[in-house]
Amino acid sequence: MLARLRAKRKESESGFTFVELVVCAAILGIMAMGALPLARVSMKRQKEAELRRALREMRTAIDKFKDSADNGVISPLDLPAGGDNYPKDLQQLVDGVSVQNDASGKKLRFLRRIPIDPMTNRAEWKLRASQDDPKSTVWGGQNVYDVSSKSEGKALDGTYYKDWE
Repeated sequence: MLARLRAKRKESESGFTFVELVVCAAILGIMAMGALPLARVSMKRQKEAELRRALREMRTAIDKFKDSADNGVISPLDLPAGGDNYPKDLQQLVDGVSVQNDASGKKLRFLRRIPIDPMTNRAEWKLRASQDDPKSTVWGGQNVYDVSSKSEGKALDGTYYKDWE
């Protein structure tokens, strides 16, 4: 008889009640809602790191182009007229330029591809020519002296992506 009561008790005690499951689901939901803002900040921080890397990569390529042009490595035919030895556009950094006094036809390339702006998800960048006014918002088109993001968004530090230098 005692064995039957113990068997009945074990059957009724195994498993969870509906209330216990609802409480557990509510606790998990609250914890997930608390983690969501952290995940958003983490994703934004990662995109900002990608933007910094892309800007650094393009600015380094522009500087290497300028140094090569100033040192006479680049053929004058590949330099824009009155361009202060800066590339005519970002695509020229990808396509490459002819090397001075090199008959082999090899091109000197500075970028593999134009990076994608992680904030706009496009390979479009705000350009500035060396002749442009520093406060100008329109590219003069003579050369590429500097690049920045076209995004109007605000960074975690409160600055605008378009103003990052």
